[in-house]
Amino acid sequence: MSALRLLALNLTRSCNLSCAHCYLDAESLPRATRGELTTTEVRDLLDDAAACGDGMMVVLTGGEPLLRRDLEEIVSHGTRLGMAMVVGSNGTMLTARRVTSLKRAGLLGAGISVDSLDAEKHDRFRGKKGSWSRTMAGIEECRRQGLSFQLHFSVTDMNVDEMPAIIDFAAESGARVLNVFFLVCTGRGSRFTDLSARRYENVLAQLVDAQAAHPGLIIRPRCAPQFKRVALQRRPDAPINRISGRDSDGCIAGTHYCRVTPGGAVTACPYLDDEAGNIRSESFADIWKTSPLFARLRHDRLGGACGSCEFRKLCGGCRARAVTAGADLMDEDPFCAYRPSGGAVIEPLDDVATSGLRWTREAETRISKVPGFLRQMVRKRAEAYVLELGEEAVTTVHLDALTARRFGGAAPRRPGS
Repeated sequence: MSALRLLALNLTRSCNLSCAHCYLDAESLPRATRGELTTTEVRDLLDDAAACGDGMMVVLTGGEPLLRRDLEEIVSHGTRLGMAMVVGSNGTMLTARRVTSLKRAGLLGAGISVDSLDAEKHDRFRGKKGSWSRTMAGIEECRRQGLSFQLHFSVTDMNVDEMPAIIDFAAESGARVLNVFFLVCTGRGSRFTDLSARRYENVLAQLVDAQAAHPGLIIRPRCAPQFKRVALQRRPDAPINRISGRDSDGCIAGTHYCRVTPGGAVTACPYLDDEAGNIRSESFADIWKTSPLFARLRHDRLGGACGSCEFRKLCGGCRARAVTAGADLMDEDPFCAYRPSGGAVIEPLDDVATSGLRWTREAETRISKVPGFLRQMVRKRAEAYVLELGEEAVTTVHLDALTARRFGGAAPRRPGS
């Protein structure tokens, strides 16, 4: 069975904004609350999901999850199960009182959406005047109270030219991560302008270079598995760029990740509507283990250009984009500008490539304390780093160097610490 590392839980369709790109096509209160999973159903879901992976991350999102009055109870329950509980929010409701109560419940961090540094442009995109200033206040409150946060930036034709400024803002604001989301045309996003394939490629190259220039900030493209190819093309000698996309920076839909809708349906990702099952009629664990849909994503061959591409083990394309274009789930990603060269398949960094490395006892002890949802990725990144240095053993000195590079010397707080 594939280990579940990341579970997205759409707690509600309700939202206090009306964003132009919303994949859920969220609605205003009170209509949207009908049929939502109850507190008990969410608790039972988390109990069931805990058996599918060690120390997974659970992203509580919506709509706007802070509209759920039981959010703290849900966070507390997941934290007791050893899960890393985070929220994905528009940030407008992250008041001092709410940040305090969420931290007390065990919240590990918040992902906050910022679509522009121009307040008027952001407000227009979000559908409500004044939302930008409230989001900025939410970011400041997280920083003031020491709640780890990351920024979410959905790149479109409207704001793509702001990318350098957004990267600088994320670094200066104290964000741990900048997640750059590439639009998949579903929900209200199906009516929203998207980037051209060529512009998409250029932005990925820009992000690769930005990461090198900002080692203290994690810059991650989302819904853009081609990032792995672009990174390797720009730095072909760096072992870290041969980590499989299924382990880092790629598509993990149905392999290590899935989402649950407000009504209990389980899908491979938020942009794929086909249901693998519903937790109101069968257990989540059974769906995760036995769903034919997930089996296809884990084992079927890719078709079209993706199937013949030499980067297919690193990238694999976006399955949702194939479906939204009217093709089969495993068909080629129509949004990719790269044409396969017919060369040999590029093998990802694996246990064979790192078999000559050893871990010191102290380093093994250190990595055993990393949350389960991150441990495999951290291990591979550490081994790639040591390979690049030409050394033979992973030590705590290497782990300290990687921590300083990514978190400015301050490691992220672990669940329960």
